[in-house]
Amino acid sequence: MIVRERPDAFVMIEQDNHAQVSGKIMSQWKDSLFPGLDLRQSAEHAIYRHDVGWEPFDCQPFWNDQKQSPYMFTDFPAMPKTVLYKHGIDVVEKEDAYAAMLCSEHYKQFVKKEPGETARNFVEHEDQRQQRLMELLDGFNKRLFRHHFTLLQLGDSLSLYACLNEPGVSKKDEHPFFKDGISLADKLEGLNRDKMEIYWKDDQTIVLDPFPFERTLEFTLQQKVVAKQAIAQHGLLESYERTPFEKISLRLMPMQSL
Repeated sequence: MIVRERPDAFVMIEQDNHAQVSGKIMSQWKDSLFPGLDLRQSAEHAIYRHDVGWEPFDCQPFWNDQKQSPYMFTDFPAMPKTVLYKHGIDVVEKEDAYAAMLCSEHYKQFVKKEPGETARNFVEHEDQRQQRLMELLDGFNKRLFRHHFTLLQLGDSLSLYACLNEPGVSKKDEHPFFKDGISLADKLEGLNRDKMEIYWKDDQTIVLDPFPFERTLEFTLQQKVVAKQAIAQHGLLESYERTPFEKISLRLMPMQSL
């Protein structure tokens, strides 16, 4: 779950919806900037599906007693988190082996920063999975894989920018993840930049530089605004289930078109 706190409510966005937004954004990446076009469908599948493991968990969110707020992906406990990560990668592996490798690497990079045996076991398991899948793929290219992995990370970050910030927020009040732009793990082919500049032009428009997409993008973010008073009276689970989804229309456009 992705959570933003307001004075009287929590804005809650399910991880799988965030991933669908990631996929829609990256589906417009310019072909001329996409090496290994024969793998594009698999790479995009990984971006669309990278958070599918969260789907059954986010339908019934958990309450964090210590923080007095819903658990979100940044503070979700390690043991159940690695279970849902593995489940999600298992699902994707049944659909596309290359996409599963990308999702595996995505979660492995998160988990390997965490201490403890649970994290070590997860990383070891995913190393073994990746080796097994690599042997099934003809002509696996590590350089292309690294590039496609960076595209997955970028798609994740662009969608998270829309999810973690209140629409139209000033640069100084942005979520800490993004105050210095979006860092790239590797310089992407044709961009020669290690960072993207990003900010809100207004409450419906996000501006990006450089802009490596075919055209201005329009997408819809689905969220629930769950009242704190309802949670106090009925608990998080019942309040979340009773709250209807609302859809927010947003666009992503190049800075130079302003």
